[in-house]
Amino acid sequence: MEKKKRKKYEALLWSIALPGFGQFLNKKPFKGIILMLSEVIVNVMSNFNLAIIHSFNWNIQESIEVTNFQWLMFYPCLYMFGLWDAYRDENRDSLGPYSYLPLACSAYTVTIGLIYSTSFKLFGVILGPVILPILALIPGLVIGNILRVIFLKRQMNF
Repeated sequence: MEKKKRKKYEALLWSIALPGFGQFLNKKPFKGIILMLSEVIVNVMSNFNLAIIHSFNWNIQESIEVTNFQWLMFYPCLYMFGLWDAYRDENRDSLGPYSYLPLACSAYTVTIGLIYSTSFKLFGVILGPVILPILALIPGLVIGNILRVIFLKRQMNF
């Protein structure tokens, strides 16, 4: 029983490490290759790793300067889709309707966080293109789960 539960999250956790890994675990190599290549291209073209290094060293202005926002805008949807797809493929039989909503809403809120990352201040501090989008993940998950509950309740009433 515990092994089955562990497997339930294994593809998801590997997809957190790198989009595409979960698809390989689920024996979907074509999707895995496409997601991995897409992630690498977007990552390199947006200078995302360099932005992460600057952000985690609290050099926010340098993080903003090195980031190519035109490319980085692709990252939230690509990343969230990779997570959802890996989890869905592994757990197709146990997922209910609207299971995609938390990650889809998170893709939107993280993208909005990215858009405002150069101007939005929290306690007087600009958080930049890495930290603000990470924080924006939380409301996306909350909103997505609330919408899922609402839709499921509406579906039960019909």
